[in-house]
Amino acid sequence: MPRPIIIDTDPSPDDAVAFLAALASPEELEVLAITTVAGNVPVNLTSTNARKALELAGKTATPVYAGASAPLLRPLVTAEVVHGKTGFDGYDLPDPVTPLAAGFAPDAIVDLVMQRQRGEVTLCCLAPLTNIALAMAKEPRLAGHLREIVIMGGAFSEGGNITPAAEFNIYVDPEAAARVLRCGAPITMIPLDCTHQALTTAPRLEKLRSIGTPVAEAFYHLLKFNKLFDERKYGWEGGPLHDATVIAYLIEPKIFSGKKVNVEVECASALTLGMTVVDWWGVTGKTLNVLLLRNLDANAYFDLVIGRLARL
Repeated sequence: MPRPIIIDTDPSPDDAVAFLAALASPEELEVLAITTVAGNVPVNLTSTNARKALELAGKTATPVYAGASAPLLRPLVTAEVVHGKTGFDGYDLPDPVTPLAAGFAPDAIVDLVMQRQRGEVTLCCLAPLTNIALAMAKEPRLAGHLREIVIMGGAFSEGGNITPAAEFNIYVDPEAAARVLRCGAPITMIPLDCTHQALTTAPRLEKLRSIGTPVAEAFYHLLKFNKLFDERKYGWEGGPLHDATVIAYLIEPKIFSGKKVNVEVECASALTLGMTVVDWWGVTGKTLNVLLLRNLDANAYFDLVIGRLARL
């Protein structure tokens, strides 16, 4: 039986690769919905980008629910400097004709999870965690009803990508992240330490393009543009394909390695706001609330992701 999942996302090309790979994996994953949130760009654009990608891939049966337009307590911080004005700069896709699903994303998350048996649904979180925190506030039983939460976010020894201490998704809404990490559900976190090992090198992008489909051609160009910022910033031969790690982990967990640790989020310090404080050595004795994945097999990861996109 495929695992039922909800993908919460703020689509740049990374996010879209993730949910398209999931939709191309019906034997393993059943995508109940895509929920969008403000993050990389405002929520009206993330909602548009999600539907553009679904229409390109012919997967419009998957509902897209728009969610929070701002973090719980803070002004929205976005990342147009990385992803361009639309969040999908680099290749022109038609404006979507598929409407958004009726309803607010956190409400949809509650409904989709609670109508299933306890321990069925996995939340795949590729964005700031605002929608998830709002859903948990609405339905206090939600965390206990989930199978798992898998988060692309945080940073440990790698340092941050929006501040020296913080990774973008956690930094944008640290209070939401702190609430989710305290919720008691099984949580797997894939931080920058892991995703920075998964670079979109030229040979990997050419392998994607060689598939020859409209999806492959579009994402060749989208990712090539999207990763220019990281290539210039870090001096790497490509940028990290962050978000699809969540889907790859659900399909092939043996690609990854890590261990259970305690992770807390800093919400007060101006210097380290949004930092994921990882107790790797267990020095605090606090509850092990997160399976933190620190390493991946990059070649196996790209083989999996590109192989799934080739199905579309």
